Amino acid sequence: MTDFPDIPVDDSGGDDNIVAYDAAGFRQTPHNLEAEQALLGAILVNNDALEKVQDFLTEDHFINPAHGKIFQASRKLIEKGLIASPVTLKPYFENEDSLSEIGGAEYLARLAGAAVSIINSAEYGQIIHQMAIKRELISVGTDMVNSAYDHNVDNTAQNQIEEAERHLYSLAEQGSTEGGFKSFSKSATDAINIIEMAFKRGGKLAGKTTGFDSINKHIGGLHKSDLMILAGRPAMGKTALATNIAFNTAKAYRDDMVLGIPHAESKGAVVAFFSLEMAADQLAARILAEQADLSSQDMRQGKLNQDQFNKLARTAQELEELPLYIDDTAALSIGALRTRARRLKRQHGVGLVIVDYLQLLTGTGRGNRGPENRVQEISEITRGLKGLAKELEIPVLALSQLSRAIESRENKRPLLSDLRESGSIEQDADMVTFVYRPEYYHKQQEPDPDTAEHLIWMEEGDRLEGRAEFIIGKQRHGPTGIITLQFEANITKFSDLPTSDDYLPEKND
Repeated sequence: MTDFPDIPVDDSGGDDNIVAYDAAGFRQTPHNLEAEQALLGAILVNNDALEKVQDFLTEDHFINPAHGKIFQASRKLIEKGLIASPVTLKPYFENEDSLSEIGGAEYLARLAGAAVSIINSAEYGQIIHQMAIKRELISVGTDMVNSAYDHNVDNTAQNQIEEAERHLYSLAEQGSTEGGFKSFSKSATDAINIIEMAFKRGGKLAGKTTGFDSINKHIGGLHKSDLMILAGRPAMGKTALATNIAFNTAKAYRDDMVLGIPHAESKGAVVAFFSLEMAADQLAARILAEQADLSSQDMRQGKLNQDQFNKLARTAQELEELPLYIDDTAALSIGALRTRARRLKRQHGVGLVIVDYLQLLTGTGRGNRGPENRVQEISEITRGLKGLAKELEIPVLALSQLSRAIESRENKRPLLSDLRESGSIEQDADMVTFVYRPEYYHKQQEPDPDTAEHLIWMEEGDRLEGRAEFIIGKQRHGPTGIITLQFEANITKFSDLPTSDDYLPEKND
């Protein structure tokens, strides 16, 4: 290869805190000028070389600014359908100061003349990319050290850890040179594997179990990379249903592990439950009440006899190894939630994330929190939850409130248009479901006693008692419709009806 003059290196890497050498002069900023020269030379000789690196390499990845500008100028010409060569690039760099120290526009011809082949251009690109990521890693580490020395009382150690994790995961996403298009063969193989798993389970389950046969039959379980919304008005039982699903999925995973079923083939999953409204101990008490068949209100007030207390203790002991993790941090941001979910995925292999509820999450924006900004914030949150589902390849179940407009109309059964604050909830979700208890509203409509209407009201009340509707308002993978469940209000527990009287599917979405 042609000898090149000594090329000045931008040791700052965009950060004044980073230097090329430490005090002892041993450690050098990660870079590989030879790889940069070889890649640029290959591109100038054969523009097809750009195709091998353009998906992951940018001008910012070059440590020498002149190399970055040459790369970017070449890319622009090639994208316009023109040829990038020393001749076509010369007019852009005749007065370029960054090239003057290394030979000016003539340097372009020397790069092309020293090029041997484009065969290794992808490898050169990966070397350049890895060096850039390492420089960014040094920058993140420097920021972590400086932040730790900062004695600002508002900047707690926990905040610093979460911020560092956010930067590291962002860097990890940049560090991958994979992505882009997948061949149909690869995509079809992945689809067949999912279908095969459903086939082995008798056609009943393709994703993670909800613990309800009637729901599994209609939706095929909770599918990886899907964002599922469970919405309802207060007192409808959406948190109770979410805790039921969390317990059922975690228990199925624990039981499968005892049987020696491989992690990937388990119908259950390790569950992360983000409870922004209810404390972790209150949520745990609900699950204990459900499984011990005890009144949650009696438990809170201590109205238990010795036998009931012993039953509660046995239930708690049985559930000690349940792979269910609860985070009850209030006012959690979508960024912090994603960071914590990634951490739990890495540490415990989490397979289902539940959020109660999404309107209590905050976005990354600051300042004005007016109605328009709130709609944008909800949009950011739903996109973030959908992105988390795709990134971790797990289902995400997010609870949502509904508009008060339901209370002012005669038919209280919820609709997609009742989703509160943003249409992006419906748009970003793969599935939108509602929980509705007609019994709750029926009790509020009691007519005067000793009338014929009151007798009819009582008969209707007997028919509705303990009944709840799980409404599928939107489903990308199948039909919409209504599934009837049993609800025991005293222990806040949903279950399948003894006999199926599900409403027939309405339509495919």
